Amino acid sequence: MRLIFQLGVTMAILAPMLAEPACAQGSMVYVATYIDVLPNAVFSSAVLLEQYREASRKQGGNLRFNVLHEIARPDRFAILEVWKDKAALDGHDKAASTLSFRDELKKIQSSPYDERVGSGTYVELVTSESRADTIYVLTHVDVTPEHLDDCLALLKTMSIDTSKDHGNISYEVLQQANRTNHFTVVEQWTSRRTLDDHTMAAHTRTFRQRLSPMEGALYDERFYNELN
Repeated sequence: MRLIFQLGVTMAILAPMLAEPACAQGSMVYVATYIDVLPNAVFSSAVLLEQYREASRKQGGNLRFNVLHEIARPDRFAILEVWKDKAALDGHDKAASTLSFRDELKKIQSSPYDERVGSGTYVELVTSESRADTIYVLTHVDVTPEHLDDCLALLKTMSIDTSKDHGNISYEVLQQANRTNHFTVVEQWTSRRTLDDHTMAAHTRTFRQRLSPMEGALYDERFYNELN
């Protein structure tokens, strides 16, 4: 009887935690970087990024390092990183492999890379490798400062609703450190079909309708596959 009672108490405590995506804890640092390269340098860029990814994954404090290739624009890439803490990220920035990568990238980039450092607001740390047909969606959400709290509430509801959609692997909300009213939303989907179903879902349409009056810039949504 005591065991059953203890189990019931444990489940009651865990239930709220399981009902929502996990929130980031501690001092983990999240980085989203957008990279545009010259149209004639797509292949060499992919090779350079693969080498950079493998070197970065071996560094102390790295929790995730994914390189993405934009589907609609092959000359665009993105990097998603998670580091144990700021010290780990600082060590990565000073590493020889990082300095070499950035020097080589300057020769083939069409614009300076856009790096956004922040924290995980609503996240689930995904460590497993994605399948070849996994679709990543990176969306930049920018709202005016007076709508920050309303935006956070909308994103929280959206993270809960989306996690229940068929085919959703993850839905993460990253908050930019130097502009707290800027967010990067990172989604993973099992296929384009499940992503399309999500786009047509009532809760997705409601979210975008409510977000629109708050926006300080265009809702920037891009689709990617992981670079393998």
